[in-house]
Amino acid sequence: MIEIEGLTKRYGDTPAVDDLSFTVRPGIVTGFLGPNGAGKSTTMRIVLGLDHPSAGRVRIDGKHYRQLTNPLTHVGALLDAKAVHSGRSAYHHLLCLAQSNGVPRARVREVLDMVGLASVARKRSKGFSLGMSQRLGIAAALLGDPRILMFDEPVNGLDPEGIHWIRHLMRDLAAQGRTVFVSSHLMSEMALTADHLVVIGRGRLLADTSMSDFITQNSRSYVRLRSPDQERLRDLLTAGGFPAVPGSDGSVEVDGADPAHLGELLAGQGLVLHELSRQQASLEEAFMRLTSGAVEYEARPAAAEPVAKGA
Repeated sequence: MIEIEGLTKRYGDTPAVDDLSFTVRPGIVTGFLGPNGAGKSTTMRIVLGLDHPSAGRVRIDGKHYRQLTNPLTHVGALLDAKAVHSGRSAYHHLLCLAQSNGVPRARVREVLDMVGLASVARKRSKGFSLGMSQRLGIAAALLGDPRILMFDEPVNGLDPEGIHWIRHLMRDLAAQGRTVFVSSHLMSEMALTADHLVVIGRGRLLADTSMSDFITQNSRSYVRLRSPDQERLRDLLTAGGFPAVPGSDGSVEVDGADPAHLGELLAGQGLVLHELSRQQASLEEAFMRLTSGAVEYEARPAAAEPVAKGA
C-alpha cells in the first residue's frame, strides 16, 4: 500500500504538488490521471525517494522508501524506459539490479522470458526500440517480485499485442493482491485497465473514486430513442412525464430515465422503436469535463486570416 499525506513540492514559488493526500490500495489497479504539468511524475518520483517533498510524507507499507532494505523486493517501478546504460545488454542490466538488491541470478532469466526479451537478452540496450525498452523497464520492475508496482506511461511504444499483454499483466498482478499504480494519457486503455482513479490538476486532488463512479459523477447519462414516428414518440414521452430533447442525429434524448421503463411505456402504446439505448460518456469525456479548469497548456483555435479584397 502507498500512503500519501499532505504532499507538497515547490520549485521556487511554483507548487508542482499541492497538499496532496490519497492511498493506493492492494488488490486493484489504480489509475493516476491528470493533464500535462499536473504533478503526476513529480509525485511518483517522491514516492521512490528521487525527489524530496517540501512538506507532507509518503509511506510504502508503512515505511519511507529509504528505510527499505533491498527496495526492489518491496516496490518495482517503470518511470523512464530509456534510463538504461546503453552499453549493457538487457541481461547484464537486470543482473546488476539483481545483485545490488539480493535477488537470485535465476530471476533475471525468468523476467526476461515474462516480458518476451529472452531472444535479445545479450544485445546492448542502445539498439532497442522504444517498445523493447519498455519491456526491459517492466522486467526491471518485476525483478524483485515486489508487492507494489508503479508504471508511468507503460504502453508507450508498444504494438497492439504488447498493449494487450501489459493490460492483462497489470490486472493479473492486482488479482494476486499486489498494489498496482499506473499513470497514462491513453484514456481508452486506462478505461480497460483501472478499477480506481486518482485524478489531479495543478498539483491538487480532483477525484479519488472508482472508475464507474468517476464517469457517472462527471458526465451526462441519458436514454436515446428513435422511431419511425418521431412526433408521436415525443408526445408519448411528454405525456408519460419524460420530456425529450432532440438529438443531433435525429433521435430524441431523455435524461434520468430507466430504458426498461421507457420501453414498456411505449410498447403499451403500440409504438415501434428502432433504437432504445442507454448512453454514458467515455472516460475521456468525463476526464476532460473535470479537468477543463486545470489544464496548464491549452490549445486555442487559430484566428481566421482576413480575406484580401478582390480575392
